[in-house]
Amino acid sequence: MLMKTLKIIKIGGNIIDDPKALDDFLYHFSTIEGPKILVHGGGKLATKLAEQMNIKVQMTDGRRITDPQTLDLITMVYAGKINKNIVTTLQKNACNALGFTGADGNTILSVKRPVKDIDYGFVGDVVKVNTTVLESLLAQHITPVFCAITHSTEGQLLNTNADTIAAELAIGFAQQYQTELYYCFEKNGVLINVENDDSVIEHLTKETYQDLLSQQIIVNGMLPKLNNCFYAIDHQVHKVCLGKPAMLYKQNSKFTTIQAS
Repeated sequence: MLMKTLKIIKIGGNIIDDPKALDDFLYHFSTIEGPKILVHGGGKLATKLAEQMNIKVQMTDGRRITDPQTLDLITMVYAGKINKNIVTTLQKNACNALGFTGADGNTILSVKRPVKDIDYGFVGDVVKVNTTVLESLLAQHITPVFCAITHSTEGQLLNTNADTIAAELAIGFAQQYQTELYYCFEKNGVLINVENDDSVIEHLTKETYQDLLSQQIIVNGMLPKLNNCFYAIDHQVHKVCLGKPAMLYKQNSKFTTIQAS
């Protein structure tokens, strides 16, 4: 029997921080047929508010160190303001949506990242996705909207990478659906030349990826994103696409696709 397709779509700060871009994206997202899940990061708002409240912003290799004050702040921003603004805009566009952290419905369980070279504080690494509640919502044509917060069994909220949450959701549903994972960001996809947005690698394989790594063509922020992509492919996700949001709705858009070989 042909499996139904489920799209898991992740958006980042380049969309969240631009009200017009976010409004346009959510309009087009609402028109996507079939079951779908939206995952969003936090954008720059948490950092801006932290500075206004004299809460020290600590970053290491682009990742936020999450002390107790920072956790309180990002929970308010991610799970509150950003998540609810997205949900209410989807309702305006006739897309019935429900906002989630990983704690809601016990959907995403994490553990606090162990201290090795760096103490990241209250940062979570995903250990389990529970799909039962989400399956029921999808069957009722309700769209879950996840922010980058999960929880532990000890009643602790945890700051969790949104790219990872999207990948783990796609993996969690891979037995019930043909899952497709979309990472929407500011580039047209994985680029041979980061200065040339037309130099898109339209089909990326593990072999090509290893070649690009050895040539140091792929570095910095793309590395964890692509590691998530191949991790998802290795765990039965049907395909992963990376590019600008237009790849979801505009024909002839350039973007990168990764599929199991």
